[in-house]
Amino acid sequence: MTGEGSSIAEKQSAAEKVGTSELKSNAKRVVASGKREFGGAKGAIALMLGSPAVMYYLWICQAYNDGQILLPKSLNASGLSDFFRFCGQCIYEGAYPTRQAWTIFLTFFFVQMLFYVTLPGLRTRGLPLKHRNNQSLPYLCNAVWSFYTSIAIMTVLHVSNIFRITTLLDIFGSLMTVAICTAFVTTFVIYAGIIVFRGKLFDTPHRLSGNVIYDMFMGAGLNPRIGRMLDLKMFFEVRIPWFTLFFLSISAAVRQYERYGYVSPQVAFVCLAHYLYANACAKGEELIVPTWDMAYEKFGFMLIFWNMAGVPYTYCHCTLYLAARNPAVYKWSTEYNVFLYTLLLCSYYVFDTCNSQKNRFRQQIYGQYKPRKTFPQLPWQLIKNPTFIRCANGGTLLTSGWYRYARKIHYTADFFQSLSWALITGFGSPLPYFYPCFFFVVLVHRVTRDVKKCKVKYGADFDEYCRICPYLFIPYIF
Repeated sequence: MTGEGSSIAEKQSAAEKVGTSELKSNAKRVVASGKREFGGAKGAIALMLGSPAVMYYLWICQAYNDGQILLPKSLNASGLSDFFRFCGQCIYEGAYPTRQAWTIFLTFFFVQMLFYVTLPGLRTRGLPLKHRNNQSLPYLCNAVWSFYTSIAIMTVLHVSNIFRITTLLDIFGSLMTVAICTAFVTTFVIYAGIIVFRGKLFDTPHRLSGNVIYDMFMGAGLNPRIGRMLDLKMFFEVRIPWFTLFFLSISAAVRQYERYGYVSPQVAFVCLAHYLYANACAKGEELIVPTWDMAYEKFGFMLIFWNMAGVPYTYCHCTLYLAARNPAVYKWSTEYNVFLYTLLLCSYYVFDTCNSQKNRFRQQIYGQYKPRKTFPQLPWQLIKNPTFIRCANGGTLLTSGWYRYARKIHYTADFFQSLSWALITGFGSPLPYFYPCFFFVVLVHRVTRDVKKCKVKYGADFDEYCRICPYLFIPYIF
């Protein structure tokens, strides 16, 4: 049932291919049986239309209603008509996709793409893919170089007045609209390229349901690429959302300093929080390669939209709320600030080391683990002699490290990070709390999906795993 880390790669490499292939087969049976996630095509179209609507509504509340919930004056036809007319006017005046917004967004997008294929980085390979005859795709992991190169360039542009970073806040609405439009166009182009050219452009069709709307939402391909190395899913997952979120917070800090002569502990907090998250994704990019997202989740609207538009332009409402106010208004007590900084750093430590343990274990299985000295290096990132369940299907389930205490403890740590981002703003507006509330729903839904798939994939071995590691989110409690 258990094994030593030194012999993992030799004993598990071939067997894990069987497990991965079985997961693909199970997934195909689910699609073929007519079972669809997110409510099928009706749920997909609702999410595709509802996601940008929610984004615009939150932005209007933030920018035009002092961060408070905006409601129609009445629920009759006249009241609703006035409400939608007002929202439309706000979008036209403050979120029209100007040439400046298109230039900034697309320049950032294509520069990051250039960095992806040119900057130095760690080379690794993904999991064997059955639909590619168990081929393992190559990856160049250089997001950490892209991150710090981007910071250096942005600093030079701001100091030289070529591009003021505070512009990101000045035209936030327009940038959000450009991101939304680009996400829809990208979704359609990738879907059409896969369907029409069927393997000659981007990727081969994979696990299609037969419904255009649903397949466009979930994705038509698993690993669409431009050329050999530019994996679009990996590119979108790290660079676009988290780099954007970080620069928005830096923009708030710079604006506050220019206006008031100092940066408040609250704005410094969101800068630190978003730096830690962006840096964690960048420095551990190679650990994303063997994850479930890369090996199973297809690349459609769901991933494209939220990476390109949803994450950076909705998770930032803590930043927008603080940036719009005089820092003298939200002077919290020293004890409250210390508590939140402590909560953030402790949550980050568990989040960083937990994800590192899990994904480096996967690398050990395939003999692909390569020590990487990227900042910060935290204690207990690697389990030297991990224990695990060797499953009947050839897969493995890690039973040591953080996962011995709770099977989804990394989600718990991630949630408390998101909650701290909202708590630092106080309780004057509900908008900063959208992210932790939304994220909680996403995590619960994701865990539900994951548990169902694991029960199918591992069978009785998963029951044994739950017996050894009985807690799901919080050790000794739940």
